[in-house]
Amino acid sequence: MAAGTFSSGLLLGVFAFLLGVGAIAAALRRRRGKARYPETYAATGGIIYTIVQMGCGAILLLGGAGLVALAVINRH
Repeated sequence: MAAGTFSSGLLLGVFAFLLGVGAIAAALRRRRGKARYPETYAATGGIIYTIVQMGCGAILLLGGAGLVALAVINRH
């Protein structure tokens, strides 16, 4: 396998992993910010919105970890 193929898969996996971490952090930060205004928080979806946003971040995080693992496994 060429080095370029390994590095592109690895970089894509790291990027997806970091996006997942960022999405989860953003969901938690947004939840803390909206907790000061309970009526507005409830009207905009409340905890369900936060759970869905964190779930999407977790999918990105796991997908990125999977891509990194595949890149490392296929390198050998």
